[in-house]
Amino acid sequence: MKHITIVVPDCRVNVNTIGGAYDILRQANEYWKQAGHPSLVNIEIAGFASEVRSHNGYLAIRPVDIRQIRQTDLVLIPAVLGEYEEAVRQNQELLDWIRLQYKCGAEVASMCSGAFLLAATGLLQNRACSIHWNKVAEFERMFPGVQIATGKIITHENGIYTNGGAYSFLNLILYLVENLFDRSVAIRCSKVFQIEVERTTQSPFTIFQAQKEHDDELIQHAQTYIEEHLDSRISFEKLAVQLAISRRNFDRRFIKATGNTPVAYLQRVKIEAAKKELERGRKTIFEVMMDVGYTDDKTFRDVFRKITGLSPADYRSRYNKARATA
Repeated sequence: MKHITIVVPDCRVNVNTIGGAYDILRQANEYWKQAGHPSLVNIEIAGFASEVRSHNGYLAIRPVDIRQIRQTDLVLIPAVLGEYEEAVRQNQELLDWIRLQYKCGAEVASMCSGAFLLAATGLLQNRACSIHWNKVAEFERMFPGVQIATGKIITHENGIYTNGGAYSFLNLILYLVENLFDRSVAIRCSKVFQIEVERTTQSPFTIFQAQKEHDDELIQHAQTYIEEHLDSRISFEKLAVQLAISRRNFDRRFIKATGNTPVAYLQRVKIEAAKKELERGRKTIFEVMMDVGYTDDKTFRDVFRKITGLSPADYRSRYNKARATA
């Protein structure tokens, strides 16, 4: 029998990730037993804190004392709700315990922003990590030695698992269920808990941030120009001349400030505008395409799919309540 420990850090956590992981793993074990197999897992919720409450105070978890658990086979770290540096400072004893368990052969998985605690153990150094798309900047600032697996829902490397945020932790738990039990149990859980199986990317859910948290005023002017001329054909050669800078230096400073080339930034701004139109409006895909400055249907669809992982039609079908037809 394998022992699974869902740890409870001494900080603000998303208790739903604790309860959700526990419920799915427990139910998976029940399905396994119903199929005639002996019980496969023993799941405990444990920590150094005597109690952890949800952010609204309505739900409380009273973990067992983690010092009673000398060895486990799988450690699950729940999502942390902000104040990540403080969370790391408050949980040094827990981080030491996780490091020791991994050294003794346990696997370790973080759910969403639980990756901040996992990274603080040092176990992610020079390894890939999936993190919610809106936590990437802060994560990179705190842990520059960890490689971000951009857009991925799940990473798995040398017994270390991470997942890309919010309720996609459910996809991670399904992944673990398949590894612990088998494919049939994972599929059964996906149907009963109504979790989309085989989800691999965050791309459809990503909201493009304007990347203006820098102090290069010239590049900020360029970004504003791009955003105000989405329906136009923008020449970066001409824009560089207007800003009194060479194209080479313009590209270099743009990449340094935003992390994107000017062309990639333009594409992402256009597609973000197109996504909003598709979500809220009744315009045809052709009209949306023209609104954001594309004149070639194939190019628009290719760029849209590259950034979101979906075609414009599929994206609208999924996120527009009106479900207008093109």
